[in-house]
Amino acid sequence: MLKIALSPTFAHPLPEGHRFPMEKYSLLPEQLLFEGTVTDSNFFIPQPLEDQLILSTHQDTYLMRLKNLELTKAEIRAIGFPLSMPLIEREICIAGGSVQAARYAKEFGIGMNVAGGTHHAFFNRGEGFCILNDLAITANYLLKAELTRKILIVDLDVHQGNGTAALFRENPSVFTFSMHGEKNYPHRKEKSDLDLGLADGTDDATYLSLLDLHLKRIVDLEQPDFILYQSGVDVLETDQLGRLSLTLAGVQARDRLVLSTARSLGIPIMCCMGGGYSKRIKDIVEGHAQVFRLAQDLFF
Repeated sequence: MLKIALSPTFAHPLPEGHRFPMEKYSLLPEQLLFEGTVTDSNFFIPQPLEDQLILSTHQDTYLMRLKNLELTKAEIRAIGFPLSMPLIEREICIAGGSVQAARYAKEFGIGMNVAGGTHHAFFNRGEGFCILNDLAITANYLLKAELTRKILIVDLDVHQGNGTAALFRENPSVFTFSMHGEKNYPHRKEKSDLDLGLADGTDDATYLSLLDLHLKRIVDLEQPDFILYQSGVDVLETDQLGRLSLTLAGVQARDRLVLSTARSLGIPIMCCMGGGYSKRIKDIVEGHAQVFRLAQDLFF
């Protein structure tokens, strides 16, 4: 059965500019239920992670300062959200959702998180709307629990997964692959195991050709036995921050390529959603919904 971590609710008021992207976390499950792609039984409510799992990835002082709301104004500004306990608690649950979804992926072949993909969080700091790196926490959990030996992180958000790249720079058990807008945020890129920087305006054909070539090559060379997939839809031509030119059909083909690769080779995969900032919320929800439909079609 497809198991999907719901996004934790966040009742704490946000500034006007932050509310719109957050709406997708409630609208996406509603859309999937309405169209019959899933039922209530597919969803689960993520539980908060224990500190020791967070500390496999993040500095103890950083976690303590987060929980005590002791970040500086500059650190809060880099994250982009006003700091609050509800926000920290939500991040801890999101990371818990990714870890739990990875466990389900080991059981069913795929697990999913409506939230997650917080790839800009580093060992001792957050940035770009990311506070804790759920991808890295999940990878470290899988390795420490000896549930996997080699992980491939496929990061197809339009923004480079800089925090993830930095966290695994010296770890041969995790291969980081980021395909992103070369001139987009972050302006100072970290070094992934493989970075593909794309020109502004990159279209479906160019994008899919590059992804097909390099994904096959990585899987052949690295022989991963688990994939973590960051499936951001800020690559859409409608995205206000993306600067690429993918269509909804192109994003669907992208997701199909990644999921079908995992399915055909019997590699468990955990998918989290990443970014999406199109002007119309309908485009964001539809872009994300496609990967859940594909999961049902390909795996169940």
